[in-house]
Amino acid sequence: MLEPPAFARSDESPDELFYSQPRFVEHIDDVAIADVVRLHRERLPAGREILDLMSSWVSHLPADVAYARVTGLGMNAAELGGNPRLDAFVVHDLNACSTLPFPAAAFDAATICVSIQYLTDPVAVLRDLARVVRPGGLTIVTFSNRCFPTKAVAIWQALDDYGHLALVSKYFESAGWHGIEQVTSPPRPHDPLYAVAATSPLR
Repeated sequence: MLEPPAFARSDESPDELFYSQPRFVEHIDDVAIADVVRLHRERLPAGREILDLMSSWVSHLPADVAYARVTGLGMNAAELGGNPRLDAFVVHDLNACSTLPFPAAAFDAATICVSIQYLTDPVAVLRDLARVVRPGGLTIVTFSNRCFPTKAVAIWQALDDYGHLALVSKYFESAGWHGIEQVTSPPRPHDPLYAVAATSPLR
């Protein structure tokens, strides 16, 4: 299931070329964004150090919750520099290097919003994320039914929304996370919102 052909893409050109142009747009509608913010509010308490992985110009964190530090990792410096929630950011291509440029146990929690479908080695990324998220810390992966089809991996495009939930859960399981939980939005005439949350293993 998680063999290399599953992570092929129709556009295999370097990701830095695709993401070189800033995209100051929302990739899900306002209702789905509200769901992401609500989930982050419920699961990420104030005062924590948060890593926004695969970040952009917006982090979908609740505006009235004070976190100790929010660090973004993404592909475009202009987008990251325009994100008002970030205290710091780093430009890093996870498909070129799955090792995160942070020390061990640097963060209390992490988020990945509407981006997991673009990782070509998601298990390696999540395995290293378990290194930089403190033991017992939470990671929340959110996604909808939208993507850039030329950059989304083959296995993602072959599955439906509930298949995506199972797939992301499998990523976490394969990377050694536990307490895996799936969250779905009710049927509605808006973008759906799905989430998988998991807890970093104790060491």
